Amino acid sequence: MMTLAIHDQRLARPGPQNTAAMRDYDSVRRAIAFISEHWRTQPTIEAMADAAAVTPDELHHLFRRWAGLTPKAFMQALTLDHAKSLLRDSASVLDAALDSGLSGPGRLHDLFVTHEAMSPGEWKNGGAGLTLRYGFHPSPFGTAIVIATERGLSGLAFADPGEEQTAFADMTRRWPNATYVNDNEGTAELASRIFNTKLWRPDQPLRVVLIGTDFEVRVWETLLKIPMGRAVSYSDIACKIKSPKASRAVGAAVGRNPVSFVVPCHRALGKSGALTGYHWGITRKQAMLGWEAGQVGLN
Repeated sequence: MMTLAIHDQRLARPGPQNTAAMRDYDSVRRAIAFISEHWRTQPTIEAMADAAAVTPDELHHLFRRWAGLTPKAFMQALTLDHAKSLLRDSASVLDAALDSGLSGPGRLHDLFVTHEAMSPGEWKNGGAGLTLRYGFHPSPFGTAIVIATERGLSGLAFADPGEEQTAFADMTRRWPNATYVNDNEGTAELASRIFNTKLWRPDQPLRVVLIGTDFEVRVWETLLKIPMGRAVSYSDIACKIKSPKASRAVGAAVGRNPVSFVVPCHRALGKSGALTGYHWGITRKQAMLGWEAGQVGLN
């Protein structure tokens, strides 16, 4: 039985800066949905702005502030051709990363994550004996639900406005016997480390604790090797963990990744470059890939 040690179920009230961040993503989300549907016709910025309910100037400045890209460049980052370019030579990139023990090219702007896995017994017992602290925080991709143990970040989920408790319930089902403590203040530093690129420092790595089956952890560890600005296919991952016929199982493990964005399951694409299903929504996956394109620069 899940134990909830929660004194106040309400979300922490965001300040003006947090409210602005959430409003930005809401506009971006609407623009992305429109671009995703119409990119083949290369819509004008006026059409994009209309879909996002902002002016063209506002949309231009919003995208520059949010991702470091113009709306036109962001549209390029969402096209199938760009997705295919992310996959190009992906297997060799992953080979080099694994062989060297490093994360591969492109990590200059990445999270410098260190990780450990909890024992199979801790996963098998549904998290019994674990105390998981959680909080709700603004992020470039909507409300982020940050979950942590004493050993480090163990969960990261996302929610649209009004869906926060549903997303939280989805996370608690992964470890139903753990004790959950609402700790917005205590998880705020982790949220800053994840989403503030100025804090992505190799001398202060972000510690992640992976809680899953042995197979899932192997898949998630492989995801951590994919550099920002690149992507791999599910079959590439299956080959790297020496289970070349397990693409479907790899896809399922990717979908169960409990540490979204940090363990970059959004960088796993279909073999054709298709943006296949994403647990937190395809629009959010597109937002992450476009945002990352802005961090490393489009080729």
